[in-house]
Amino acid sequence: MTHSVDRLSSRPRRALVETSLGLIPLLLVSGIINLIQLELPVISLVRALVLYGALAALLLRHLPSTMVEQGLGPANRITLLRATLVVSLAAVVPYAASLSDTGLWWVIALAGVSLALDGVDGWLARRSDTATPFGARFDMELDAFLMLVMACLVWRSGRLDWWVLLLGVPRYAFVVAGWRWPWLSAPLPERLRRKTGCVIQGIALLVCLSPVVPTGGATAVAVVTLGLLLVSFGIDVLWLARHQSND
Repeated sequence: MTHSVDRLSSRPRRALVETSLGLIPLLLVSGIINLIQLELPVISLVRALVLYGALAALLLRHLPSTMVEQGLGPANRITLLRATLVVSLAAVVPYAASLSDTGLWWVIALAGVSLALDGVDGWLARRSDTATPFGARFDMELDAFLMLVMACLVWRSGRLDWWVLLLGVPRYAFVVAGWRWPWLSAPLPERLRRKTGCVIQGIALLVCLSPVVPTGGATAVAVVTLGLLLVSFGIDVLWLARHQSND
């Protein structure tokens, strides 16, 4: 009985160690890029650490009991690595207006790596047969946060006006709407359309952030992408409405 209790009490420790190890790439990325390359103040590193701490706390809080014994798993570790890049980007948002063209390219490179890794975690989960609903949710929520951060960077950099934030809030608007109309919170069938839409959204925001793209071009890209996102979310809303009426 004692051994059983000891085993149970030790289960969360592996996940805690893994999330703690995430501080290493976070410090490297924020230290090298944010502090050295972008010459941001040290408070930007503090912001990144606070954001990562909040993310890690949420991750450990919602980690399924079936996973805590084995730890996060290979795919979720990649997603956690992506999270260190995303919070590093989030720490840049307050200083985006002061970034030079070179600074914007560094931000674009960091965001591009994060977007590229988005395809790695899902592939690794399928390859290692460790795909879980939790991992899919972790990946989706991180994608949504990355889109919000990138939209904020485009806005704060002065590339486009505040309306570009609409490219970063659809997921959160959907969640808030689900509080008012619970049927919107029902599970949706998997669709390649959503993953494709997220990729298009990310690429569009990278284009809008690029210093070589004229304002008119960035505006056109943002408007078209926003239209595609609204259509995609509209299709999901209609599906959920029909599903509710059938129930």
